[in-house]
Amino acid sequence: MYRCGRCGEKLASEFSPIGIQCSKCGFKVFYKERPNRKKVLKAV
Repeated sequence: MYRCGRCGEKLASEFSPIGIQCSKCGFKVFYKERPNRKKVLKAV
């Protein structure tokens, strides 16, 4: 799942190596949706 950087439209499809555009606003920058999980790291 990807989200448009301008309008926030969600896009769930395969991307071609040529590039993609948002179907709603035409923007070309997308962010990958990631689950909100807390990471706990141990300090050494």
